[in-house]
Amino acid sequence: MVNKREHTRRRQIRWVWLGVGLALLAAGLGCSLSNLLFEQLVEPNQVQATPTAALPTATPWLTPTSLPPATKEQATPEPPVAPLPSEGEAANALEAQVIAVYEEIGPAVVNITNRSIVYNMWMEPTPQEGTGSGFVIDRQGHIVTNYHVIEGADELLVNMADGKEYEARVVGSDPTNDLAVIQIEVGEALPAPVVLGDSDALRVGQFVIAIGNPFGLEQTLTIGVISALGRIIQSPEDNRFIGEAIQTDAAINPGNSGGPLLDLEGRVIGVNSQIISPSRASAGIGFAVSANTVKRVIPELIERGYYPHPWLGATMLPLSPTIAQAFREAGMTVPGDVGLLVLQVGPGGPAEEAGIRGGSRVVRFGNINIPLDGDIIVAIDGVPMDSFQALTVYLENKTVVGQTVDVTVVRDGVEQTLPLVLAARSQ
Repeated sequence: MVNKREHTRRRQIRWVWLGVGLALLAAGLGCSLSNLLFEQLVEPNQVQATPTAALPTATPWLTPTSLPPATKEQATPEPPVAPLPSEGEAANALEAQVIAVYEEIGPAVVNITNRSIVYNMWMEPTPQEGTGSGFVIDRQGHIVTNYHVIEGADELLVNMADGKEYEARVVGSDPTNDLAVIQIEVGEALPAPVVLGDSDALRVGQFVIAIGNPFGLEQTLTIGVISALGRIIQSPEDNRFIGEAIQTDAAINPGNSGGPLLDLEGRVIGVNSQIISPSRASAGIGFAVSANTVKRVIPELIERGYYPHPWLGATMLPLSPTIAQAFREAGMTVPGDVGLLVLQVGPGGPAEEAGIRGGSRVVRFGNINIPLDGDIIVAIDGVPMDSFQALTVYLENKTVVGQTVDVTVVRDGVEQTLPLVLAARSQ
């Protein structure tokens, strides 16, 4: 039988163990609540990466706004975000920028009058006059314009923004790229020349400004956006094309030709050249020769008077499925339906030096005699050549005279690549 003192001692031990158990249970519940609350405040991957010792102490009133300030180890505060300008503020800023460009560049834009004598059907001399635009490119009085603005001129007159008129002379011209340089003698009165931009850095949707003399209305400004890049347009020269052209919806009309297309920083990004409009009024589709083409061509026009165009030295015929099938029926091996059939190579020219072969037999097709069995050019430097357009654009924009290119040809059904050194096309 247990005495009273022993009974009291056992009862005290039971109460101690009960207290310890309750303490452990409370601690376990507290830890679970802490982990549950923390997982709701951070991302799951952050919970997994955070050491247990770094978890915050569990408190029933803990909310995201009551968390202690973050330390450098916990988070880096985000920089304040500047509020977007309102619609009115944005419009005012654009308006101010356009005005600034016009006031800065306008004096460098000129009106060009082309006067010539033509003969009518009775061989009587008849005066003829046309107008276009241009812009001052340097301190020597050189002015850039389109070739078709000065073509066939017997007299060229340049009207400046201040109303003064000067006679101009042609320094150089390039019908292939529709560019020309003329020069006036002005001296100290010459306005500040324009700055050329980088047309490779342009983006569709970018705001642009055109300044010129549509229908003889001097110093006219229009604004629009770049509608497309890398367009290919027809050259004033027969069977030639201009690549890298800029398409814009800025209003361009007859008389704008040769004027600058500008970005909002006042840099010339193109020379306005052509429009598509059945009614000869702006229909929202205009084209400009790119500034990088101007950079490539104009220095040569000033120095030489012409631009040396790369040339293969061969006469070629573009293939089509119909033509290729006709040549197969005539006994020629034509594996594909596209390419440029070499009809003949110029004596001592680049193609002959590279070992490219022209036709070896002549076959009559209707009223035309065609040399067959020549090489078929299918690529240059790995770029497919399926038309004269592709050939012209690649040679003009990607190569220079004296450069070596790899010409891929198909000869008797077998493909091979020949190195060719480009020469200058005869003027």
